Amino acid sequence: MDMAKKPVTAIILGAGHRAMAYADFSLAHPDLLKIVGVADLDEYRRKMVQEKFGFSEEFCFESAEALAKAPKFADAVINGTMDEQHVETSIPLLEKGYDMLLEKPFAVNDEEMERLLEVVKKHNNKVMICHVLRYTPFYSTIKEKLISGAIGEVINIQTVENVSYHHLSTSFVRGKWGNSKKCHTSMLLAKCCHDMDIMMWLMSPNKPVTVSSVGSKLQFKEENAPENSGTRCLVDCPRVDFCRYSAKRIYLDHPDRWEVYVWRDLESIENPTDEDRRKVLIEGDYGRCMYKCDNDVVDHQSVLVNFSNGATGTHNMTGGSAEPLRTIRIIGTKGEIYGEFENKFINVKIINPDPGKDYDEEYIDLSNVSSEGHSGGDERLTSDFVRFIRGEEHSVSCTSIYDSVAGHKVIFLADESMNKNGEQIKVEL
Repeated sequence: MDMAKKPVTAIILGAGHRAMAYADFSLAHPDLLKIVGVADLDEYRRKMVQEKFGFSEEFCFESAEALAKAPKFADAVINGTMDEQHVETSIPLLEKGYDMLLEKPFAVNDEEMERLLEVVKKHNNKVMICHVLRYTPFYSTIKEKLISGAIGEVINIQTVENVSYHHLSTSFVRGKWGNSKKCHTSMLLAKCCHDMDIMMWLMSPNKPVTVSSVGSKLQFKEENAPENSGTRCLVDCPRVDFCRYSAKRIYLDHPDRWEVYVWRDLESIENPTDEDRRKVLIEGDYGRCMYKCDNDVVDHQSVLVNFSNGATGTHNMTGGSAEPLRTIRIIGTKGEIYGEFENKFINVKIINPDPGKDYDEEYIDLSNVSSEGHSGGDERLTSDFVRFIRGEEHSVSCTSIYDSVAGHKVIFLADESMNKNGEQIKVEL
């Protein structure tokens, strides 16, 4: 067999939901990717990965440090650790010579980002960031339209993300990304890293030159708590059956919706009962009153970016919406593009001043695209990662870590601007 065509071998670091989504690609495509090891603090997860992918105990490790001390035995690492762990877990493995598929955000501040980039440059690693939305038919189609010149030069790009009330509750008030001191990320970095990357990617090769931002925590603070509300929904709150943010209504009544987060402590139980779930809510973070948590991240934020060609971009994130929805509108010199990600359509309008006309319209229906795995983005991303590691031609969605810097930098500066009451800050890349 041609050495270049052997499957890329990879080790799972942090066997959570996202890393396993990429690792599962190997089960359908064993000729392209082979999982040969795991590093995770959780013994249950180590055993699960070992059995699923069929390698021996000697290739199971409790940490990135332990893995780095062992002889190198794979081509790459799929790093799916928590955001604040990305840099500290990546560096020893990059220094060991591994290439890497690294979950976003790849760093939580500018200093971390520069330290990681320095290591990558020194050791010449191939590092790709998991910007999975680029790989969805929705955003890749928009990128192709821009490359073709369909709407001319971009004048303005507007992205919007409405975070549903139950997602906001699960991830950003009660959940892992609710307190910036604990998770070391802001709301914009944790939730909108995708969106800012999409903006930078679609605007490329034009670079951001200034950024400003405003936002606040408007809703979920103790002074807004309903009258007579308790501190834990299933313990001492008389509103448990009718509060819109009741843990009973959001989680017990919808036990499958956020199971990978809410029922994390039950994953080793084959058939958890409602009583098992009640116990989790009675004792754990997800059973706290939404208005009396220790969350300190914003629930809405707006960002304004100026680009090197004179174009502008805006991103608006609002948490607590009735439904999740990402929208995008791009105005160009020849026309415009509008699309709704969850509703799976793109509308392209090209200016046409002919008699009886205002524009020519193309409606792109993506309703037949599956919603599984980020609409197939997970699989396409992993496929591109294999080609990236092999040095083969890959899609327009695939770029190295160096092309992910602009999106992260804009987020770091946007949060700085927000903390300075919207002051405009220069972007230096």
